[in-house]
Amino acid sequence: MHQTHESALPGFLGVIDSAISRTESFLLAAGVLLMAANTVANVVGRFVLGNSIFFTEELNRILIILITFAGISYAARNARHIRMSAIYDLLPPHLRKVMVVVISVITAGFMFLLCFYAVKYIGSQASRGRVLPALQIPVWVILVWVPAGFFMTGAQYLLTTVRNLTSSGIYLSTHVQEGYEDAEEIEI
Repeated sequence: MHQTHESALPGFLGVIDSAISRTESFLLAAGVLLMAANTVANVVGRFVLGNSIFFTEELNRILIILITFAGISYAARNARHIRMSAIYDLLPPHLRKVMVVVISVITAGFMFLLCFYAVKYIGSQASRGRVLPALQIPVWVILVWVPAGFFMTGAQYLLTTVRNLTSSGIYLSTHVQEGYEDAEEIEI
């Protein structure tokens, strides 16, 4: 899938939207590639050289945190999040649009609240001075991706709200309009 970084939002909001998109794409691509390279190198080291790389597990843990929290923003951007839409689908378009706006605002609020709590948690971890055993990196450093991901996701939902308030269609994200793709029916 080709990812474009052009935003459908006007002006400064479009710049923010594009910057978040580029950041998500870079973090996800770099995280997955580094994890694959690290894992392959560890396997080669173990079976060819007879020794594992001592920091592989810790590095993969860091990358999993990075991928997870960059991924929630990516999912919001591409409307790939879980939706419980049985009641929503029965509503007329004007009420669906109101619901999308309300849901986006509430979700953004929760994401920013989780970002706030994650920053507080990182502060408590930093005050403890714990480090990872192999890499000797402070534990709080690997958790920086948590509030960053929550913040980017909250921003994405706010931008979705703006998109719905300034456009005639109903948008599940800044560039994905509501609707269902035609899917083949599968009989079981």
